[in-house]
Amino acid sequence: MTDLFAASGAEELGPGMFLWRSALDAGSYLRSIGDVAQRAPFRHMLTPGGRRMSVAMTNCGALGWVSDARGYRYADTDPDSGQAWPPMPERWRLEAVRLAAGSGFDGFLPDACLINRYAIGARMTAHQDRNEHDYSQPIVSLSLGLPASFAFHGLARSGRPRRVRLESGDALVWGGPARLYFHGVQPVGPGHDLLCGPFRYNITFRRAGPA
Repeated sequence: MTDLFAASGAEELGPGMFLWRSALDAGSYLRSIGDVAQRAPFRHMLTPGGRRMSVAMTNCGALGWVSDARGYRYADTDPDSGQAWPPMPERWRLEAVRLAAGSGFDGFLPDACLINRYAIGARMTAHQDRNEHDYSQPIVSLSLGLPASFAFHGLARSGRPRRVRLESGDALVWGGPARLYFHGVQPVGPGHDLLCGPFRYNITFRRAGPA
């Protein structure tokens, strides 16, 4: 299996976790992010405990991830506008399906796409993606703009995490034994990307609802 993925361009970081270097055209994704954000602007959501997240977020697709005093969950409407989330660009969906299949996860059916915007200094603490119905479906994560250090543990958030530097255009796919790994993003360092300016964008595809 390792030789197959190496030949196709993916690096196997561990069982169920694959890194694709320079897999994306960042410019074309950035234009589509702008279209999504016109209809569902980025916002800093609150944790159930009332803390403001440092990462700005929006969604597209049939379902969107939200957080507030009621908890973490997926919703079929934008709580700020009451309207349905913008549709997931078909090209994005096909790219996510292709990357999942190339990593050994056939039949990926993403219905939610969370877009995170990291300003300099923003971070994501270690967490598990547990709000989805079907853990047999992988997570596909795309990176644009400023580089960042992705840190992941195993099934317990303990010990020193493994860190992987993600550059603009890189993609991560994880599922199977890695699906519920604790993972996060270290604070984004200062810099200026030619396309994204002082930001890092992370686009993650999930199967959130029931099949």
